[in-house]
Amino acid sequence: MRLSSIFIIATTFLAAGIISLVTASFAVTMIEENSEYGVRQALDEKGLTWAEVHSNGLQVYLTGTAPSEANRFLAVSTAGSVVDAARVIDKMELAQSQRLTPPHFSLEILRNDSGISMMGLIPAGTDRDALISDLADIVGEDDVSDLLDVADYPVPDGWEDAVRYGIEALDRLPRSKISIDAERVRVIAMADSEDAQRKLEAALTRAAPAGLRLGLEISAPRPVITPFSLRFLIDEDGVRFDSCSADTEEARDRILQAALRAGLTGKASCTIGLGVPSPNWAKAAEMSIKALGKLGGGSVTFADADITLVAVEGTAQGTFDQVVGELENSLPEVFTLHAVLPKTPDANAEGPPEFVATMSPEGLVQMRGRISDELTRDAAISFAQAKFGSDVVHNSARIDETLPRDWPVRVLTGLEALTQLSNGAVTITPDNVTVTGNTGNQDAKAVISRLLSEKLGEAETFSINVTYQEKLDPVASLPTPEECISRIKEIQGQRKISFEPGSDTIDGASRQTVDQIAEVLKACGPIKLEIGGHTDSQGRETMNQQLSQARAQAVLNGLRARRVLTSSFTAKGYGEAEPIANNGTEDGREENRRIEFKLIRPEPINETETTLEAVERDSGSDAAASEDEGTPDDKN
Repeated sequence: MRLSSIFIIATTFLAAGIISLVTASFAVTMIEENSEYGVRQALDEKGLTWAEVHSNGLQVYLTGTAPSEANRFLAVSTAGSVVDAARVIDKMELAQSQRLTPPHFSLEILRNDSGISMMGLIPAGTDRDALISDLADIVGEDDVSDLLDVADYPVPDGWEDAVRYGIEALDRLPRSKISIDAERVRVIAMADSEDAQRKLEAALTRAAPAGLRLGLEISAPRPVITPFSLRFLIDEDGVRFDSCSADTEEARDRILQAALRAGLTGKASCTIGLGVPSPNWAKAAEMSIKALGKLGGGSVTFADADITLVAVEGTAQGTFDQVVGELENSLPEVFTLHAVLPKTPDANAEGPPEFVATMSPEGLVQMRGRISDELTRDAAISFAQAKFGSDVVHNSARIDETLPRDWPVRVLTGLEALTQLSNGAVTITPDNVTVTGNTGNQDAKAVISRLLSEKLGEAETFSINVTYQEKLDPVASLPTPEECISRIKEIQGQRKISFEPGSDTIDGASRQTVDQIAEVLKACGPIKLEIGGHTDSQGRETMNQQLSQARAQAVLNGLRARRVLTSSFTAKGYGEAEPIANNGTEDGREENRRIEFKLIRPEPINETETTLEAVERDSGSDAAASEDEGTPDDKN
């Protein structure tokens, strides 16, 4: 065979091979594209848009992240309905399961005369045995009922502090419900009296940890008021209540509104209590206050259902008769009115006899003037010594047998009224009993008014000029926590707290400073306080932190040794972490070596106003509608 023939045959076979290869490649590409397009279209129709489709030859690969195993199986099945299932290669992944959300941990503790009950859900990390032991220390081990559930999740931030505070509050409150979670503690409790209520609220607020939301709902039982009294005056000293009682909040608001219309300004309050003589108390009080306003002055006094209205001296007889007549005819049943129009005194008449008892700010009591007989004198001295102390009472009153028959009652009643004052005087005449002075008890006026109304009788007149002074109030006179910190800073500004070199021992020169700070903290009462220790940057950081902690603890121990109540204080060492000056200079390092007293306060609580201002705002709305830190310590 010739060479040319061989070449032609070989060329023919080569061309045929190339054509076959091209044809096969084109066919594979067509199959890949059609398979990929068909599967993707089917997946999109079923909402499986998260799945990706890739083909390689006859194989179809599914990739992507399936939300669940069910979605993954559905994607494979859908692809197998378009192409042969054997050609489908599953390369999909499953989305990781979301972590379970931790439950809401809460603890509710109930305390009553039967003991303590706990219920709720607490973290497994909470020391349950220690919690039960703390409660057993309050009421006894046999009186603690444990109904708690436990969940194995991390302890939330703030949980331990909230539980510790809740136990501290429970210890103070024999009848209470404490609801605790990591961010909030709600205290519902009953106090024995309004005074105890104020003291508990102040103490619990001061002791609350920083950042804790605190809800206090401490109520006091309504007092039994005997006699149920009210005394309203209009005179040269202004328009005011000496005493105000009401049986309901609605009655209180009605009485205060009537007083506002009669000219009352400023703050006023009305005690809500039990013992009202008639459901029409508020109506009778409104009418009487309105009548006094028409007279232009005087006083109106309620002692249960007996009303005494005393007009101001010089009131026209015609006006007096008209106003009193209208009031008598409109008062509700049960109430009786005794009206008095004082006569103008005779300028030439001799002054009336009197008995005067005075109490000085130091507590010394002196009695002078006249006493009707020896028995009354002995009774007055014995009563005064029993109330004020046998060493502080001095008597210079003389016996006068011509005094009125009710003089002994008036004298003893006056002395009893004096016990409500911090300092002041009681003056007794045949026609009047006058009480003047200062007090730290906001309810003193009301107590004195009820006392005089009950003991002297409805027809007697008396006057009360008693001033409440916050500095005499054992609760209100406490300096605020901010004032306490300010005083401590003043002391540290004069002399810093220093330590012996490289030690946590307070040096001799600084002990007087600690003495002064201790006296301030004793006067401040329980406050939440952090004593922070700070150093400069010299030395190792770990050693500085340990030294600052030891020095802060040494100051805390020093205050405790000086009989300061430190249960709400903490000591914390910051080391060199919080400089206040440049550590590159000696003066700067000296400033950075310091002890700081930092106040820790809970978040503020919104309270609903129930004072006269709220009544005034409501009254104004109705009227409108009708018209149309510390000094450094030494680390050297």
